[in-house]
Amino acid sequence: MKFTLSLLLLCATVTLFAQSPEKKQITVKGTILEDGTNYPLEYSTVSFIDQQGKTITGGITDFDGNYKIDVPAGIYTVKYEFISYKSKEVPNQNLTKNVTLPTVKLALDASSLDEVVVRAETTEVQIRLDKKIYNIGKDLTTGGATVGDALGNVPSVTVDVDGAISLRGNENVKILINGKPSAIAGFGSTDALRQLPAEAIERVEVITSPSARYDAEGTAGILNIILKKEKTLGLNGSISTSIGVPTTSSASGNINLRTDKFNIFNTTGISYRDVPGSAFFDNKYFERSFIDKDGNPATYTPEFDQVTEDRSYDRLRKNFNTNLGIEYFLTEKSSLTASGFLRLGDDEDVTTNKTANFKNNDLIENTSRIETQTEDDTNYQFSLNYENNFNDKGHKLTADLQYDRSKETEESFIDDRKTFPELEIRPSENIIKKENEKEYLAKVDYVLPIGENSQFEAGYRGNYDETITDYTLFNELGTTGDFIRNDSLSNIFTYNQNVNAIYSQYGSKFGKFSYLLGLRLENTQLKGSVDAENVMENAPFDLNFDKNYTGLFPTVNLTYELGDSENVTLGYNRRINRPRSWFVNPFPSRSSEANVFQGNPDLNPAYASAFDLGYLKRWKKLTLSTSIYYQHETDAFERVQEETGEQTSNGIPIIRSLPINLSTNDRYGFELGLLYNPYKWLSLNGSFNYYQFKTEGFYNDVDYGAKNDSYFARFSGKVKLPAKIDWQTNAFYRGPRSNAQTETDAILSVDMAVSKDIINDNATLALNVSDLLNTRKRNSYSYTDTFTSNSEFQWRRRQVSLSFTYRFNQQKQRQRPDRGGGDEEGGFEG
Repeated sequence: MKFTLSLLLLCATVTLFAQSPEKKQITVKGTILEDGTNYPLEYSTVSFIDQQGKTITGGITDFDGNYKIDVPAGIYTVKYEFISYKSKEVPNQNLTKNVTLPTVKLALDASSLDEVVVRAETTEVQIRLDKKIYNIGKDLTTGGATVGDALGNVPSVTVDVDGAISLRGNENVKILINGKPSAIAGFGSTDALRQLPAEAIERVEVITSPSARYDAEGTAGILNIILKKEKTLGLNGSISTSIGVPTTSSASGNINLRTDKFNIFNTTGISYRDVPGSAFFDNKYFERSFIDKDGNPATYTPEFDQVTEDRSYDRLRKNFNTNLGIEYFLTEKSSLTASGFLRLGDDEDVTTNKTANFKNNDLIENTSRIETQTEDDTNYQFSLNYENNFNDKGHKLTADLQYDRSKETEESFIDDRKTFPELEIRPSENIIKKENEKEYLAKVDYVLPIGENSQFEAGYRGNYDETITDYTLFNELGTTGDFIRNDSLSNIFTYNQNVNAIYSQYGSKFGKFSYLLGLRLENTQLKGSVDAENVMENAPFDLNFDKNYTGLFPTVNLTYELGDSENVTLGYNRRINRPRSWFVNPFPSRSSEANVFQGNPDLNPAYASAFDLGYLKRWKKLTLSTSIYYQHETDAFERVQEETGEQTSNGIPIIRSLPINLSTNDRYGFELGLLYNPYKWLSLNGSFNYYQFKTEGFYNDVDYGAKNDSYFARFSGKVKLPAKIDWQTNAFYRGPRSNAQTETDAILSVDMAVSKDIINDNATLALNVSDLLNTRKRNSYSYTDTFTSNSEFQWRRRQVSLSFTYRFNQQKQRQRPDRGGGDEEGGFEG
């Protein structure tokens, strides 16, 4: 608290000294419109530059394109800017009294080779040669929500009921924060994204055809989450709070102080969330014949032919996160930014698993397995960024250094007992898992414009990642309360992934035709080692491995402009899917006695070649974007289920889920998006994605080939009501899907929100209902020659929340990022 007060006093002091008390203050008004359409350019930037070239003050336009700025009397050059539009300067303005300047009209920058801006109330879309950028700041349903929830509202993206993020139906998507891998994204896990407030997001970049500048990881593509950092001068910020049912509460705030020499920004949040969920499994086992080790025919008869599991999840999430940074402007063209991120998590989970075992439809016994789990997480990140813009034409050099560290301690106590026909207390288990991960990143990018319409880029990126998992299992001796270490499963698993890459790319434009060609060379080293006293004597894997892969990854992105608001794009890129640590860790999970997940150290990277053909057409009130895509993947990952040949202590066959490399995976798809704004008070946004995939491959002489098609659709409607009330409804539907062993039913979910501006439009009160119909559940059916399994899973029940946001010295919506601001941006950048 003392730190916060000190920061506010410092901000206020700097703001006071930034003003010259010796000069008379005047008020300058004006309007900025789009040339040709007279459309108001909301959040355009207006800067006042003195005769020494120093920016004295500035501001942004409101919803109607108007600005009103207090300026010390003097002679200025007035500069008008808006992203994707040609900036305009009006020199030698002698401003000595209150004045309204002539209306300024900005034209679209025809020399911008990589983007077209599309406006909508619920979503702002920037379409570039290699990506689409969604500004989700105007989505009411993200009020009080998390980053993970907000991603579910982005076209092309789906978030499964258990938080798995997919791009065009493919879960192998790379998640970046501000253009870089980050502890915020949990190093590939999506858990951390469920803890961060959605208010922290500036925009989301959906990159389905990544240029050579990006890491080749992620066969589906890349999601780049850009966090907020204000660009306007002065002190500004906002505070948001929310409460909800089931029990949830959160508070977050961001503050920004910018002068002509530095920019200080901070976002801090705290949350307390109760996340109840449930699952149900109905497994049936069949008698089967086989050949024993002596070559004789034999028959296996399961002790139980039906086993049902009824699970309930009581999850308590307590989290704190803060992001603090300072950008120092070394010169007018160069800056140095240092930032730090910290996330603390304190989770308490209780999973109750009630099992019923049947034989010939007769209930034989009931069991109860209660797992109490506590988890402490600490994630922190330090980064340093240097940027030098040699001129205003895009010639620049950027360099990044980053260090990430993640520490997690998870302790689970499993109480297992039979409750029918008589009470029998069984030996308990105590599991302690400590996971430490650290990552180093070094990155340099150089951009050189050549002539008016060409650009060359080159760069280097090095990632060095190490994960150490210390897993200790203690088994109770009978029911004495004394525990002994299980040396057969206790282990320390160390996994290293080191990637070094260099790239270059060249882009140019001839008339209506633009192209961006790139080539990336990556070397990947994957190392795993196990330190254990007695590890799985008959393990089917080589537990220690050291693999090295070098590959070339070409990219091609083409655009042809059919008209001022119509174009066709074609993209090609080659990608890699590297196995994560939990995919290669050979030690099974213990959350269920009869259903376990086990990593596969023999897993190799998968490679994919992807093609994307897109079309964009803009009318005055309607925007259409569509694409067809194809992806061919080799050594594709697939989870298969099989019997281990082992049984639980009460005779239930243990089923193992295992990731393997299948030979090929072909995916075809079609995507359609519509943005329609028929009236100022009505905005409609819809998208549809259909895909078909075909998998071919064998494992243990079993054919896992499958062919399936599926689709998902999203709709969002926003209505402006009287009294400054906004109403928004989002609907999502995913069609049924299947793979070689599992069929999954369709899912429909609806979110609804209403908001009202209060306190002179400086604050917003919003009521949000997530999963209004309580239908966000995954129902699936799995089958093999030896068993079938019906299941239903619901990660979180319907959520109702009330949020309040207050803004000071800040408009209702954030300023759009300026040209050249943020990471991974620029003329041909990806």
